Amino acid sequence: MTTTADSAATVVPTALPDSTFQRDLRAIRIVWRRELSRFADDRIRMVTQLVQPLLFLFILGTGLSSVAGSSTHGVNFRTFIYPGILCMAVMFTAMFSAASIVWDREFGFLREMLVAPVRRSSIIVGKCLGGATVAGLEGLVVVALGPLVGVPYNIGLILTIIALQVLLAFTITAFGLLCSVRLTQITSFMALSQMLIMPMFFISGALFPINALPRWLAVLNRLDPITYVVIPMRHAVFDRLTLTPAGRAVLEPQLTWFGWTVPIWLQVLVVAALGVVLLATAAARFARKDG
Repeated sequence: MTTTADSAATVVPTALPDSTFQRDLRAIRIVWRRELSRFADDRIRMVTQLVQPLLFLFILGTGLSSVAGSSTHGVNFRTFIYPGILCMAVMFTAMFSAASIVWDREFGFLREMLVAPVRRSSIIVGKCLGGATVAGLEGLVVVALGPLVGVPYNIGLILTIIALQVLLAFTITAFGLLCSVRLTQITSFMALSQMLIMPMFFISGALFPINALPRWLAVLNRLDPITYVVIPMRHAVFDRLTLTPAGRAVLEPQLTWFGWTVPIWLQVLVVAALGVVLLATAAARFARKDG
């Protein structure tokens, strides 16, 4: 009788609801808010990620001012490197924000997120937007330091700087996510990020003019995506400064491709397009990863 009853028992099928666009948007918003909450709860992270930009701006900038004074045409060296430091303030924060996906995988939380009835790409998009927002907020601190290095602010300049910072933060976060979707240990990600980000920052021309570079360094400079934010950032800042024509030619040279001057709008478009491609690639790779 028991065997007959067991064989007659019916198994109720279960199924997860299909993912929908509205559910994916909700997942993006939740992941985005989680990234902001994690950042807000980590006061030490807020402070430590500002140390490096401040050291470069006030220690390195002040120390090299006497050496570089003769070649900056009366512009304080701290003022010259300020646009590059604005980029530094967000790029390191954005890259390290992408490490959260490695943390989540290493400690098992990512597997819990993957069972949700949403597209995996929505998790990546939420983390990218969250990382870009966190980096943009961190960059506001350096934006506020402009008057201390001789940059007279107005609302147009502030809005331009913030827009460029958020764009750079978005692209660097997408790049960090692309690097992290296949990694399982946070130490590996930290080593990889340091190996990639520091050379990209120095090659971009954040700390030196790009008009008289040797050919090999000029080629690397044009291939470096951070260059295409540093130059528009410097253009926005230096447009508010009073420079001689000779000083502007040295300190704010035009970016060229094979002798053709690249307009500022195209430089910004290059960074935006690269960010979208990197995010799409990271999402596609994450969709094939078992978490």
